[in-house]
Amino acid sequence: MRTASIISIGNEILIGDTVNTNASWIGRLLTERGFQVSEVITIPDEFETIQTVISTAIDVHDFVAVTGGLGPTHDDVTKKALADLFDSELVLNEEVLAFIKKVFERRGFTFSKSNHEQAMVPGCCKVLFNKQGTAPGMLFERKGHFLVSMPGVPNEMKYIMENGVLPVLEEHFPGQDLLATRYMKTAGVPESVLSDDVIGDLNVYLDNGFSVAYLPHPGGVTLRCSCEGSTKESAEAELEKLTSYIYAKVKDYIYGEGRDCSLSEVLGNLLAERNLTIATAESCTGGALANRITDTPGCSRYMNGSVVAYSNELKVKLLDVNKNTLKAHGAVSLEVALEMARGVAEKTGSDIGISTTGIAGPDGGTPDKPVGTVWMGFWMPGNHFALCAQFTKDRLINKERTVMVSMETVRRVLLGISEMPYNLKKQFRG
Repeated sequence: MRTASIISIGNEILIGDTVNTNASWIGRLLTERGFQVSEVITIPDEFETIQTVISTAIDVHDFVAVTGGLGPTHDDVTKKALADLFDSELVLNEEVLAFIKKVFERRGFTFSKSNHEQAMVPGCCKVLFNKQGTAPGMLFERKGHFLVSMPGVPNEMKYIMENGVLPVLEEHFPGQDLLATRYMKTAGVPESVLSDDVIGDLNVYLDNGFSVAYLPHPGGVTLRCSCEGSTKESAEAELEKLTSYIYAKVKDYIYGEGRDCSLSEVLGNLLAERNLTIATAESCTGGALANRITDTPGCSRYMNGSVVAYSNELKVKLLDVNKNTLKAHGAVSLEVALEMARGVAEKTGSDIGISTTGIAGPDGGTPDKPVGTVWMGFWMPGNHFALCAQFTKDRLINKERTVMVSMETVRRVLLGISEMPYNLKKQFRG
């Protein structure tokens, strides 16, 4: 199997100012195309370190992906290190220069000397044009081994990989796309329950060349299933055996498939197909639920609006929550959640209303209502109920889980799935 190395350059990554999402994205891309990613290295913006690490990597690995250090500032030394490493002079690329000048003219910025230097590239490299930014990608070859240097800005790196690097890999490493991978997105079930109780023992598959990874996040668990084959087709056929088995086990917990599949998009499609509209009344989530629903293009087909009513006064004024209800039960309660959901649906003329009210934390809890207590209310055709969840003491995780559980609950009700997320029970006003 061909091997690859991923090298990230930048002091900001080492000290934690920047999260290195580039390495994980490149790793997935290369793995799916049959490369074994043998190492992921992060190094500082130091000339000699860059040269030493890159020189070793390109001698050992078939492909090396380097990100970072191509900006216009004094600490960006990657390009000079590469030119010296490959015994090449920096030369002006007129096409890149013309593009950069147009970018600055369009934005109304002054074109500076440092920006002019971004159009200087090692004469021995193949320039990979970057339409997302001002620093071009650079492709080098040494004894049949390839190295690409790209900007550290994620959208620029992805553009160069997809449009400049992949054609090179397909040309020089044919027959490497022999790994079949499928991603299945689940919600409403914890990782341990999904693994032990729902799916169970997978050794019969794992012992025969399959791999299964559980990738948990606050809103759910992504299953990554992979299988190698002598051809892409044979790998896909074998993988179908495993995924069919998992589907039969997991059933209603899977809301979609694909690495980029989102619950908000799946829910949005359901609402659009059924010609239903939705609105949110949010307290503890502070608009996060509405924000997630509107992440999907075309959401105006079903999203009517949102009310963020953090204070009790606004719950009464904007959502018609009864003052006596608040006095008797408190804002974080079944009764208030129900009234908020109904209120926002009626106020906005929506088919569905969702409410969130809880104690996000890290403080503010009581013995009866500890931190992490969240009520979610639902007003739907023929359905008016609420769910109570006890999440964590982490404020952001609590908000994320509330958003996911709220969307997943609507999805399940629309599909006629009786079991609620995390085995929460529907609760109605007595």
